[in-house]
Amino acid sequence: MNILGISCYYHDSAAALLKNGQLIAAAEQERFSRKKHDSDFPQQAINFCLKQAKLKPSQLDYLIFYEKPFIKFERILKQSLATFPHSRQLFVSAMKDWLPKKLWLKQELAEKLNISPDKILFSDHHLSHAASAFYPSPYQQAAILTLDGVGEWSTASYGIGKGHKIELIKELRFPHSLGLLYSVFTAFLGFRVNNGEYKVMGMAPYGTPKYVKKIKQIVDIKPDGSIQLDLNYFSFPSSPTQSFNQQFINLFGSPRPSEELFYTLKTGYPQFWGKKPKNYHQKLKANQLYADIASSIQAVTEEIILKICHHLYKQTKLNNLCLAGGVALNSVANGKIITQTPFKNLWIQPAAGDSGGALGAALYLHHQILGNKRRQPLTHSFYGQSYSKKTIKAFLKKKKIPYQEFKNDRQLIRQIAKNLTQKKVVAWFEGRFEWGPRALGHRSILADPRSSKMKDIVNAKIKFREPYRPFAPAVLEEKAQDFFNIPDPQSGPAKFMIIVIPTQKNKLKHIPAVSHLGTSRIQTVNQTTHPRYYRLIKEFGRLTNIPVIMNTSFNLRGEPIVNTPENAYNTFINSGLDLLVMENFLIKKTDLK
Repeated sequence: MNILGISCYYHDSAAALLKNGQLIAAAEQERFSRKKHDSDFPQQAINFCLKQAKLKPSQLDYLIFYEKPFIKFERILKQSLATFPHSRQLFVSAMKDWLPKKLWLKQELAEKLNISPDKILFSDHHLSHAASAFYPSPYQQAAILTLDGVGEWSTASYGIGKGHKIELIKELRFPHSLGLLYSVFTAFLGFRVNNGEYKVMGMAPYGTPKYVKKIKQIVDIKPDGSIQLDLNYFSFPSSPTQSFNQQFINLFGSPRPSEELFYTLKTGYPQFWGKKPKNYHQKLKANQLYADIASSIQAVTEEIILKICHHLYKQTKLNNLCLAGGVALNSVANGKIITQTPFKNLWIQPAAGDSGGALGAALYLHHQILGNKRRQPLTHSFYGQSYSKKTIKAFLKKKKIPYQEFKNDRQLIRQIAKNLTQKKVVAWFEGRFEWGPRALGHRSILADPRSSKMKDIVNAKIKFREPYRPFAPAVLEEKAQDFFNIPDPQSGPAKFMIIVIPTQKNKLKHIPAVSHLGTSRIQTVNQTTHPRYYRLIKEFGRLTNIPVIMNTSFNLRGEPIVNTPENAYNTFINSGLDLLVMENFLIKKTDLK
């Protein structure tokens, strides 16, 4: 049984392929198109999945889309009518998208893949999210919570997964949405919606939650965590471009200009930005206001999520929680779920947002509709494309790039670990790329976590990003509790770098480059699923007594994480990276001069 799941036409389009219930391949379109958060039809991702499974489109038994376009179109029409004439621009914009393309999705899918329309099915958006969380989890029974902007009508849902069945019990409907509320503040703080929410989360620790009461003037939080927005402050129900209005500005002040640098007294002003502006102290004051607003919306978001979780536990009395939807990528809130709710275990699939809907739709069809009971828990995220040593060597020779080839993997790991102790910044490229937005050791940039200056070094050399953005620690699973306050180092959120937890106070001085004001978004690494990466961290630990390395995604600012050897090399030469490792090949920047 071959099932292809697809998500597209909103953001983070993707494809995932199941063969007899086993995940064979999964990838976001952006990795191939090189367009960050690509929402277009995922033709290249589909081609990759089929090739990886050694299938032709005609050999697919089913193709399933992650949501129901006609129901979504109904919501947009009703939304436009309810807010007319203010929604005139929204209506025109929607019709341009829907009439020529989205309404005829079944026909488009059949034509693009040359398969029978009878093989094409559609899932509900939040069922796809729920399935993406529960079916890959290690639990036979669990509570399920989905939180995002909006699907067809739902903005949140909860239910129960048991065996191979899912039942969603309750939902919250548009326009009342936690995901959209957070996105409104993302836009207000000068960041792109569906792209910059993690920047708001990163900015929040540099502020204090002074404006919680003001936020609660525009959102009514019920005891069960459900919310009702005061629509007098929001434009998103009637506008395709504006999410907040003048009343919102009257309450919170002027929006932060998106083109301006963000810094506070706590973040500091990095040297790679150049000289401080003449109005530096004035900007410090203005930016502190925005940091305080970020802190406030993060605090309100956490309060809502925790209330929902407490209510859900009372309803289900289950110890396990599976979480999905874009809000599930709020790793700070995830840390609070572990420590401040009755749930004992938390599972989050690594591609928790819309891209994960492709996987969820396929799993829902396989288990719930077709009745297959055997489940395949997800133990790693390496379902993308890989490149053989032969392919990499051919690329290096063709481009006449000087390289060193290691026959002995142990020798390579020893050299790279030693280079890391010498403050070299290393690009690490191996195996299949990661499913989801996190680099987990197959397409990563690595550095020494022991010096706080390393954050500025990596930012100045490679990432060119804001000083408030944290870098993550990758730690040996068995050593994680020595450095971080993590109850279960083997948990999914810890494996997939989707949880922020406190750094052990006595270790803060040892790993300052990966501590974000006392907390860390960790990745635990075990020998079974990450053998080579594990050996590198272990060797670094042998040399330093610190079995932790600094890990960030292998990409330049504004670009998707690299996929091919060519992507990797281009990023290498267009940045200040010192070393590039591609499988058993080492390229040194000093050899290119």
